[in-house]
Amino acid sequence: MAVVDARKEQDQGASIASPDRGASLHALSLRDELARGLRRLGDFALGVFTVEVGEGHDSIWAIVRRPGRGGLAVRAAYVPGGFARVRRVKRAPGEVLRLEAESPIGRHRIVLEGTGADLQRLRVRSWLVPAAPLLVPFLPRDVFPLDANDDPLGTTGRVDAAQRGPNTGLIYFALDEPAFGHVLYVQDLTALNEYFRATKTAPMGAVGGEWPELGYLPPTPPQSGTPPFNPLPKGEEVMLSDAIVVLRDLAAQSEQERARQFVQMLGEAYTAMHHPAVIYRDWRARADRTLKDLDRAPVATCAAYGHRYIRPYTDAEYPDSMVQMAVATALFEYAGWRGEPVPLAGELAAGMAKFYDSKLETLRRYLPNVGKDKDADAVDSWYLYHPLRNLAQLALLGEEWARDLFLRSVDFGIRAAHHFDYLWPIQYNVQDFTVITAKRGDETHGQTDVGGFYAYVMLLGFELTGEQRFLDEARAAIDAAKGMRFELEYQANLTAWGAAACMRLWRITQRPDYREQAYVYLASFLHNCEIWESRIEHAEHYSNFLGATALHDAPYMAMYECFDSFVGWERFLLDSGPELDPAARMLVTEYCKYVLHRGWYYFPDAVPAEIVATEWRNGHVDHKLSFPVEDLYADGQPMGQVGQEVYGAGAAFALTARAFHRVEGAAFELYCNHLLVAHERTGECARSLRLVGGDSCTALLAVVRRGRAPLPTCKVTLAGGDAVRPHLVADDRIEYLLPANGQVVLTWSDEA
Repeated sequence: MAVVDARKEQDQGASIASPDRGASLHALSLRDELARGLRRLGDFALGVFTVEVGEGHDSIWAIVRRPGRGGLAVRAAYVPGGFARVRRVKRAPGEVLRLEAESPIGRHRIVLEGTGADLQRLRVRSWLVPAAPLLVPFLPRDVFPLDANDDPLGTTGRVDAAQRGPNTGLIYFALDEPAFGHVLYVQDLTALNEYFRATKTAPMGAVGGEWPELGYLPPTPPQSGTPPFNPLPKGEEVMLSDAIVVLRDLAAQSEQERARQFVQMLGEAYTAMHHPAVIYRDWRARADRTLKDLDRAPVATCAAYGHRYIRPYTDAEYPDSMVQMAVATALFEYAGWRGEPVPLAGELAAGMAKFYDSKLETLRRYLPNVGKDKDADAVDSWYLYHPLRNLAQLALLGEEWARDLFLRSVDFGIRAAHHFDYLWPIQYNVQDFTVITAKRGDETHGQTDVGGFYAYVMLLGFELTGEQRFLDEARAAIDAAKGMRFELEYQANLTAWGAAACMRLWRITQRPDYREQAYVYLASFLHNCEIWESRIEHAEHYSNFLGATALHDAPYMAMYECFDSFVGWERFLLDSGPELDPAARMLVTEYCKYVLHRGWYYFPDAVPAEIVATEWRNGHVDHKLSFPVEDLYADGQPMGQVGQEVYGAGAAFALTARAFHRVEGAAFELYCNHLLVAHERTGECARSLRLVGGDSCTALLAVVRRGRAPLPTCKVTLAGGDAVRPHLVADDRIEYLLPANGQVVLTWSDEA
């Protein structure tokens, strides 16, 4: 029997034989039931797999088998003491089996669906109508790998990834002995909100387990002498499980192939999951408000050495080079989009040189006058490189001051990389590289994805100067990061930039292994996303769907990491081209689409005042200022506990510059929540647009009024000639819902 501790080894790719650990009572019970035989309720084929549905003494099971290669048992419903009656009923289109099961606790409805060609997908959903107000003290996990004799204890496998905290309810594993293949199990937590709300629970880390007992452990109140007191209501149907199981009969061996398969299988699961509708967001107006508040609010900036500096939080913390450049770069991009300078951007740029230490020949985190309550020599590894990326980016836009400061500072960053052999600690002393904090909270690794971010900085240096040494550094850093599997992510935005670095390296070198390594970064990023929409407590007032938690183990999503990841994924897509796996393209573009929708809720004026925290770790929250709070929680805690991020204000400028597109000679602009890789003028009043997104997904395109001029009469036509009717017509915009991947033509007439 192989045992994998999902808390410690799920991301290590471990396969450990350890019979001394003992056997679960549920595994022993299932083995006995399968040996005696289930009462058959139905069966069907699923590609190379067969599925038998049967009733045991307390559960209804879907047994997936691959002849001679083992199988998988998926629990569809559970009742202590068993069911009084189970019967097949007429199924709806798309279903392969529908059951109704009666028991003393109520009436279950169970639906199974199966689909797929190369990737087989089994979906098992169950609902319950309780016969009485039902307290739920415990429900067991629902997935067991099986050997060729239907014995879960005779299997050996490897768990590559499982749910972390509030992230997607998934587990990704391979059944190695027997050679069944790879399995991605996803619990669509969006569908289970009524259960969470009724029981006052949250599905934190709910999907995982210990081999061979895996899958979803429905959250229940903590076991104690006091029973639960929040029942499921009598007579009201509630969904208990929405399990999506994606099967691949060919198990991957390499790290890169396991990551690619994970992305492909997650893409297959994603198409079956619930997706919240997206709403047009006026980021242009938000950017105008944010710029005024940055410029005028005394809590947003401070003066030092005759220059102006951004405060990290409202009226709190010292000026910081990462913070300064994060906002300045977004402002320069926004100025380019507006077609006119933004004076504040120049003011922030003018003060950057004071962060430079001529003795160390590098940018410091703090100004020389930082207070004694800070260790001026301590720096987080990623903090050294993030200002350099922004400087190089501005240098490529023609800002000579940024080029000069980048080239004067970058060699120190290279020395740091060499000192740590491209494996950075959490924090170190810039004077002598003495390690202050070596590993993150779980004591396993340092800042694992800094190498990918460093590589992107080096590639910008290569583009800026043409010097081979920068390209060599990028390759060395990416090579050093290999082997981390699903432990690669430390901080979400760094991982996104690492994927972008791999894709850029592939473009430059034409070495396919760099393109394949990009999937490792992408898989690690997606593993840390919340692909579900919470309606728990305060979360009903905002969206968390497809948000990435800020750190590998963070309990919340953060605005800065959110919009910086968006920018990184844009670069990834632009460098990828048609060779990118369709599932990867879909998931990345869907992430970016939901940033534009979800990012709005970080601003205190966009949510009810009562859901915002009243005690803060940094500074305070001013609901009148158009700055985002740092933290949103899937479990519905008060938002903004960490504080109000002034440096997160760059989101409004970065998103505006990417989602809104000027149309020369027209009194309107275009808004699109997908990347436009082509925006070609084909006539006086005609534009051809090329969108990049998922083949089965939808994009929002809007013709948005600019100024006071009325909107023209518009027509949108797909590549095949079909006209698209407007989704919404308002005074300020006309919205269209389009296929997310393809070409469309917009024509208009100014005549009423």
